[in-house]
Amino acid sequence: LALLALLTSCTPSRPPEAAPGPPARAPRVCPPGQWPWECVAECESSGRWHVNTGNGFYGGLQFKHSTWIAFGGRAHAARADLATKRQQILVAEKVLASQGWGAWPVCSARYGLKGRMHVVKSGETLAALARKYRVAGGWRTLHGLNRSLLGDDPGRLIAGTFLRLPAGAVPKGADELFGPPLEEA
Repeated sequence: LALLALLTSCTPSRPPEAAPGPPARAPRVCPPGQWPWECVAECESSGRWHVNTGNGFYGGLQFKHSTWIAFGGRAHAARADLATKRQQILVAEKVLASQGWGAWPVCSARYGLKGRMHVVKSGETLAALARKYRVAGGWRTLHGLNRSLLGDDPGRLIAGTFLRLPAGAVPKGADELFGPPLEEA
Protein backbone atom coordinates (compact mmCIF):
# COMPACT_ATOMS: atom_id res chain seq x y z
CA LEU A 1 0.00 0.00 0.00
CA ALA A 2 2.85 2.38 0.78
CA LEU A 3 4.36 1.62 -2.62
CA LEU A 4 1.04 2.36 -4.37
CA ALA A 5 0.75 5.70 -2.54
CA LEU A 6 4.33 6.59 -3.51
CA LEU A 7 3.75 5.74 -7.20
CA THR A 8 0.47 7.68 -7.29
CA SER A 9 2.10 10.79 -5.85
CA CYS A 10 5.05 10.63 -8.28
CA THR A 11 3.01 9.94 -11.43
CA PRO A 12 1.46 13.00 -13.06
CA SER A 13 -2.31 12.83 -13.33
CA ARG A 14 -2.27 14.27 -16.86
CA PRO A 15 0.38 14.62 -19.54
CA PRO A 16 2.37 17.85 -19.60
CA GLU A 17 1.07 20.58 -21.89
CA ALA A 18 2.85 21.00 -25.19
CA ALA A 19 5.01 24.07 -25.57
CA PRO A 20 3.29 26.75 -27.62
CA GLY A 21 4.25 26.80 -31.28
CA PRO A 22 5.47 29.85 -33.11
CA PRO A 23 2.85 32.57 -33.48
CA ALA A 24 1.00 32.75 -36.77
CA ARG A 25 2.59 35.21 -39.18
CA ALA A 26 0.32 38.18 -39.59
CA PRO A 27 1.07 40.82 -42.19
CA ARG A 28 3.35 43.53 -40.83
CA VAL A 29 1.86 46.90 -40.16
CA CYS A 30 3.15 49.79 -42.20
CA PRO A 31 2.88 53.28 -40.68
CA PRO A 32 0.17 55.25 -42.53
CA GLY A 33 2.54 57.96 -43.75
CA GLN A 34 4.74 55.34 -45.39
CA TRP A 35 2.04 53.24 -47.04
CA PRO A 36 2.79 51.41 -49.27
CA TRP A 37 5.95 52.34 -51.18
CA GLU A 38 8.13 53.33 -48.21
CA CYS A 39 7.32 49.98 -46.61
CA VAL A 40 8.03 47.98 -49.77
CA ALA A 41 11.32 49.87 -50.15
CA GLU A 42 12.18 49.20 -46.50
CA CYS A 43 11.65 45.51 -47.17
CA GLU A 44 13.37 45.43 -50.59
CA SER A 45 16.39 47.66 -49.93
CA SER A 46 16.31 48.72 -46.27
CA GLY A 47 14.75 51.96 -47.51
CA ARG A 48 17.80 52.95 -49.57
CA TRP A 49 16.32 54.57 -52.69
CA HIS A 50 19.69 55.03 -54.44
CA VAL A 51 21.12 51.56 -53.76
CA ASN A 52 23.15 49.62 -56.33
CA THR A 53 24.62 46.56 -54.63
CA GLY A 54 25.71 44.88 -57.85
CA ASN A 55 23.04 42.16 -57.67
CA GLY A 56 21.28 43.27 -60.88
CA PHE A 57 18.47 45.09 -59.06
CA TYR A 58 18.47 48.84 -58.55
CA GLY A 59 16.91 51.52 -56.39
CA GLY A 60 14.63 51.42 -53.39
CA LEU A 61 12.12 49.10 -55.04
CA GLN A 62 14.83 46.86 -56.55
CA PHE A 63 13.96 47.14 -60.24
CA LYS A 64 15.61 44.78 -62.68
CA HIS A 65 17.16 47.06 -65.31
CA SER A 66 15.07 45.58 -68.14
CA THR A 67 11.92 46.28 -66.12
CA TRP A 68 13.01 49.86 -65.47
CA ILE A 69 13.43 50.41 -69.21
CA ALA A 70 10.27 48.54 -70.27
CA PHE A 71 8.06 50.56 -67.92
CA GLY A 72 9.40 53.95 -69.00
CA GLY A 73 12.05 54.53 -66.35
CA ARG A 74 14.55 55.93 -68.85
CA ALA A 75 12.35 59.03 -69.09
CA HIS A 76 13.57 59.74 -65.54
CA ALA A 77 17.07 58.27 -65.27
CA ALA A 78 19.35 55.69 -66.89
CA ARG A 79 18.82 53.28 -63.95
CA ALA A 80 16.43 53.18 -61.02
CA ASP A 81 19.15 53.90 -58.45
CA LEU A 82 19.88 57.17 -60.27
CA ALA A 83 16.23 58.30 -60.14
CA THR A 84 14.49 60.11 -57.31
CA LYS A 85 12.17 58.30 -54.95
CA ARG A 86 9.15 59.90 -56.66
CA GLN A 87 10.37 58.84 -60.11
CA GLN A 88 10.84 55.25 -58.90
CA ILE A 89 7.31 55.27 -57.49
CA LEU A 90 5.88 56.54 -60.79
CA VAL A 91 7.46 53.59 -62.60
CA ALA A 92 6.38 51.21 -59.83
CA GLU A 93 2.76 52.33 -60.28
CA LYS A 94 2.93 51.19 -63.91
CA VAL A 95 4.39 47.84 -62.84
CA LEU A 96 1.66 47.53 -60.20
CA ALA A 97 -1.12 48.15 -62.73
CA SER A 98 0.35 45.57 -65.09
CA GLN A 99 1.61 42.84 -62.75
CA GLY A 100 0.11 43.52 -59.37
CA TRP A 101 1.88 43.23 -56.05
CA GLY A 102 3.36 39.90 -57.18
CA ALA A 103 6.10 41.96 -58.82
CA TRP A 104 7.46 42.25 -55.26
CA PRO A 105 6.53 38.76 -54.01
CA VAL A 106 8.30 38.61 -50.65
CA CYS A 107 7.58 42.16 -49.59
CA SER A 108 3.99 42.21 -50.80
CA ALA A 109 3.34 39.04 -48.79
CA ARG A 110 4.99 40.63 -45.76
CA TYR A 111 2.45 43.48 -45.85
CA GLY A 112 -0.54 41.50 -47.10
CA LEU A 113 -0.63 43.30 -50.47
CA LYS A 114 -2.42 41.37 -53.22
CA GLY A 115 -3.65 41.74 -56.77
CA ARG A 116 -3.33 44.34 -59.46
CA MET A 117 -4.08 47.95 -58.65
CA HIS A 118 -4.35 51.33 -60.28
CA VAL A 119 -3.21 54.49 -58.54
CA VAL A 120 -5.78 57.21 -59.22
CA LYS A 121 -4.51 60.34 -60.96
CA SER A 122 -6.22 63.72 -60.72
CA GLY A 123 -9.27 63.95 -62.99
CA GLU A 124 -9.72 60.20 -63.57
CA THR A 125 -13.18 58.63 -63.38
CA LEU A 126 -14.32 55.06 -62.84
CA ALA A 127 -15.90 55.08 -66.30
CA ALA A 128 -12.62 56.12 -67.95
CA LEU A 129 -10.65 53.56 -65.93
CA ALA A 130 -13.14 50.81 -66.82
CA ARG A 131 -12.60 51.65 -70.50
CA LYS A 132 -8.82 51.84 -70.09
CA TYR A 133 -8.63 48.42 -68.42
CA ARG A 134 -11.46 46.88 -70.49
CA VAL A 135 -13.37 45.93 -67.33
CA ALA A 136 -16.36 43.67 -67.99
CA GLY A 137 -19.35 45.39 -66.39
CA GLY A 138 -17.71 48.81 -66.70
CA TRP A 139 -17.53 51.35 -63.90
CA ARG A 140 -20.12 49.47 -61.83
CA THR A 141 -17.75 46.49 -61.55
CA LEU A 142 -14.88 48.78 -60.49
CA HIS A 143 -17.12 50.54 -57.99
CA GLY A 144 -18.32 47.25 -56.51
CA LEU A 145 -14.76 46.00 -56.16
CA ASN A 146 -13.71 49.22 -54.42
CA ARG A 147 -16.88 50.08 -52.49
CA SER A 148 -15.07 49.82 -49.14
CA LEU A 149 -12.81 52.70 -50.27
CA LEU A 150 -15.31 54.75 -52.24
CA GLY A 151 -18.51 54.24 -50.29
CA ASP A 152 -21.75 54.65 -52.20
CA ASP A 153 -20.40 57.52 -54.32
CA PRO A 154 -18.69 56.20 -57.48
CA GLY A 155 -17.51 59.73 -58.23
CA ARG A 156 -15.44 59.91 -55.04
CA LEU A 157 -12.04 59.33 -56.61
CA ILE A 158 -9.15 60.97 -54.82
CA ALA A 159 -5.73 61.20 -56.48
CA GLY A 160 -3.35 58.71 -54.91
CA THR A 161 -6.05 56.16 -54.00
CA PHE A 162 -5.13 52.55 -54.77
CA LEU A 163 -8.04 50.95 -56.65
CA ARG A 164 -8.27 47.18 -56.98
CA LEU A 165 -8.54 45.91 -60.55
CA PRO A 166 -10.52 42.78 -61.38
CA ALA A 167 -8.73 39.69 -62.65
CA GLY A 168 -8.48 39.82 -66.41
CA ALA A 169 -8.57 43.62 -66.66
CA VAL A 170 -5.99 44.53 -69.29
CA PRO A 171 -5.20 48.08 -70.34
CA LYS A 172 -5.52 48.95 -74.01
CA GLY A 173 -2.09 48.81 -75.64
CA ALA A 174 -0.72 46.87 -72.67
CA ASP A 175 2.17 45.36 -74.60
CA GLU A 176 3.50 48.73 -75.68
CA LEU A 177 2.66 50.51 -72.44
CA PHE A 178 3.75 48.00 -69.84
CA GLY A 179 6.38 45.78 -71.45
CA PRO A 180 7.53 42.37 -70.26
CA PRO A 181 6.98 40.78 -66.84
CA LEU A 182 9.21 41.91 -63.98
CA GLU A 183 10.89 38.53 -63.65
CA GLU A 184 12.48 37.26 -66.80
CA ALA A 185 12.36 33.55 -67.65
